[in-house]
Amino acid sequence: MLMVKKLHKRTPQEKEKILLDIQVLGVIAGCRKYGLARTLYYEWLQRYNALGLEGLEDRRGKYMDAQVKRLEKENKILKELLAEKEIESKMKDELLKKKFGQQGKREK
Repeated sequence: MLMVKKLHKRTPQEKEKILLDIQVLGVIAGCRKYGLARTLYYEWLQRYNALGLEGLEDRRGKYMDAQVKRLEKENKILKELLAEKEIESKMKDELLKKKFGQQGKREK
């Protein structure tokens, strides 16, 4: 049987309580109790010490929003480039039609 670990979104207040509890229990025992990787504990602790409760806000959505905006901007630029290339192609086609159309008339 495959065990799938369920992702648990914790509030900043829950994270703060966990941080304080781990400081009492010790890092190894506390991380085991809450099922946290020690690296995650230290990351939370660093952000909490630097920014307080605000540092414990979930940042996953903010990163995705920034990534979506970057991709939308890139998409817009690519569409503009494609439109320019299509215009260039149409202009070349028209010039070729004019040039070869006139040659055909002269040869007759």
